Amino acid sequence: MKTESKGTILLIDDDVDLGHSIRDILIASSYEVNYQSGADEALDLIESENFDAVVTDFEMPYLDGMELITRAQKFKPQLPIIMMTAFNSTDRAIEATRRGAFDYLLKPVEIPDLLVAVEKAVVSGRISARKVSLGGGSGGESCRDKMVGTSKAIMNVFKEIGRVAGKPVPVLISGETGTGKELVARAILQNGDRSDKPFIAVNCAAIPEGQLESELFGHERGAFSNAINQKIGRFEQADGGTLFLDEIGDISLDTQVKFLRVLQEQTFQRVGGKKNIQVDVRLITATHHDLKKRIHEGTFREDLYYRINTVELHLPPLRERVEDIPVLVDYFLDRTAREYRQGVPTITQKALNLLKAEPWPGNVRQLENTIRKVMLSAGERSIGPDLIAAALAEPGGSVIPGGVATKSAGGNFSEHIYDVLLAASKGKLEGRGAFEVLLEDVEKELYRQAVELSHGNQSAMAKWLGVSRLTVRDKLDRFELFPKREKPAAKKAE
Repeated sequence: MKTESKGTILLIDDDVDLGHSIRDILIASSYEVNYQSGADEALDLIESENFDAVVTDFEMPYLDGMELITRAQKFKPQLPIIMMTAFNSTDRAIEATRRGAFDYLLKPVEIPDLLVAVEKAVVSGRISARKVSLGGGSGGESCRDKMVGTSKAIMNVFKEIGRVAGKPVPVLISGETGTGKELVARAILQNGDRSDKPFIAVNCAAIPEGQLESELFGHERGAFSNAINQKIGRFEQADGGTLFLDEIGDISLDTQVKFLRVLQEQTFQRVGGKKNIQVDVRLITATHHDLKKRIHEGTFREDLYYRINTVELHLPPLRERVEDIPVLVDYFLDRTAREYRQGVPTITQKALNLLKAEPWPGNVRQLENTIRKVMLSAGERSIGPDLIAAALAEPGGSVIPGGVATKSAGGNFSEHIYDVLLAASKGKLEGRGAFEVLLEDVEKELYRQAVELSHGNQSAMAKWLGVSRLTVRDKLDRFELFPKREKPAAKKAE
């Protein structure tokens, strides 16, 4: 019996071997696939035929994936297009989604991820749920910092930036302190149609409550005792551009009421003024607080929450995207070396493993600060785990629980943990979990060192370990750490 088709896919990749492999996988998953190795021929098919989704490579001769998306949008604006690329960059991910790409996958593509993306794209294409907006240009002056990473978590953030950048909707950025919320706001600006307009950033938590209203809305001369001159507020400064309010969750209820009125009426008055001032401002806000919890506690207005939260973009903490740490370290090493006017030092794998094991409560900001400290000590010489451990042990740092950041442990066990977790993620532990494997490894090493320290004295080992001699004997036999006793030969019958 023939399996019902899940959908029709146009696959484009100039790597014929890879293209055939992906085609076979999709066919095996019940999709009908039209494979093309050239983008020009594929564009003709997109215009003349109907497909549920397109999967395309980025790097192709004559016409790359980005241009293919742009051209395809002109005659099939609701066709979901998934881009694959082996060359990752923040700008490319954002630009692809800004132009209308449905998803963005890094090569080598994980097959489960591809199948999930294709299934979502087919469903989306069939119900025409995705509305495409090309937005504005991606120009704008680049800032000193930039977003860096290749993990799935941060790639999802890049995709969302691309989707909302060209749309005039309020965006709420949530995430822990130090995750880079202002960088997201600037990325939205740079990839939207206000990239050449003012970007005004205000940290609401850094301004005393009594001064915040004047800071946002300005004041007239004589409005209060220190108002010697008229002041233009942040809203007016951002007219035509973007206003970024960081830590919006820290403003008082009184200020929230006035702020809500501005958002509803698009006008305001300076403190002490009577003239209504109208501005055109794209609003982006950020907070490290749980605003829904604050609403429940009565410290944040629910109506204001829904006004600023047309789109919420959550930034994951660094501990949830550990795979980005090597990329971030390379970026900070290079940038700090230029700032210090020195060569870029190398960093050992053990040092990187030590950084990966750190919980990073201060997130990316703390990692950057740690690299800066380390480079002051290292200069241009190679960075090893000793320098990392020393920087983490300083005030403001944190030593990894269990002493991984100590000289005795070095980076070895941290490296082993990483290897086991990596094997578990790829299903190579033969049905066992990483916890079970690591627990056994720790137990074996514990008994190995006990044998060495006690010179094989089982009574001493039992006392030190707090177990019975029978348990010690069983463990030594199990881990082959002690010679097994041979059974005495049976006596011959006389």
